Amino acid sequence: MKRKTEISELIFKIIAYVLLIAFALMCVYPFVYAISSSFSSHGKVILWPVEPNIQAYKYVFLDNMFWVSYANTLFLALVGTVWCLVYTIMGAYALSKKRLVGRHAFNFFLVFTMWFSAGIVPQFLNYQATGNILAGFAGLQYSDSGFDQKWLIILAMGMNATNVILLRNTFEGVPSEIEEAARIDGATEMQILFNVYIPMSKATIATVALFFGISRWNGYFWAMRMMPDQEFSWPVQVKIRNFIDSYSGLIETPSVDNVDEWKIVESVDYTKASIMSVVYAMVICGVIPILVIYPFIQKYFAKGVNMGGVKE
Repeated sequence: MKRKTEISELIFKIIAYVLLIAFALMCVYPFVYAISSSFSSHGKVILWPVEPNIQAYKYVFLDNMFWVSYANTLFLALVGTVWCLVYTIMGAYALSKKRLVGRHAFNFFLVFTMWFSAGIVPQFLNYQATGNILAGFAGLQYSDSGFDQKWLIILAMGMNATNVILLRNTFEGVPSEIEEAARIDGATEMQILFNVYIPMSKATIATVALFFGISRWNGYFWAMRMMPDQEFSWPVQVKIRNFIDSYSGLIETPSVDNVDEWKIVESVDYTKASIMSVVYAMVICGVIPILVIYPFIQKYFAKGVNMGGVKE
């Protein structure tokens, strides 16, 4: 027999659905606005472009430096994520072992970094010192143009305490009987890690990889601070920020007097491509890889966080 819905339950469901729909619209609207603005003339947007055109995208696709920065971002995201995963998996595996000497102290210091931070200035000096060491290996100075500072961004930011703890908790949840059986069969420590722990923790590893990938793709502040003069090494977010800084003083509709100040791409109708429409076009192009990848990893997200965030 079908249970009759009470009035209070029905009211609750209606309110919940209304709030969820409103929240979803608030999340979707900025993205829709960005798409509309990228196709608009002179930033005229209601919910869709008033005078649609593709001049902003034409500017972006013909701007070679934008695609150089795009390639830099792909490099930082892919190589940086792999580097971070290697460090995180190794660290989490070691900290999950009760036989590790000083395990409690190491875990305490790991969590301590989440509670207290030295601040931005000491962190900047630390990264700068790391850059000097890396440049020294190549016989260069940190400020030399021959030193590609992308490697500093990758190497110096290869650890995140939260992700280590997530993965450590997941490794601790792997039954010890499976590891003992592998040891009886003669498996080495690395074989146990790669053939037992990693396959049984794919959901959490995929979640951690997603965290690292998005943070590297959206990384802006330290890339801007550590490589201010290396334009050919800039990721796409720094490129967009520099574009805004360079042309924010110009009016939305370029006049005959100032159009040459930002006319770096030929065959673009600059009377129909405002500066902000170009910025929005860059933003849309920059977010496409995340939109493509996220649906394939999203199914692991809830499972991975639950496995790593809850300790029995």
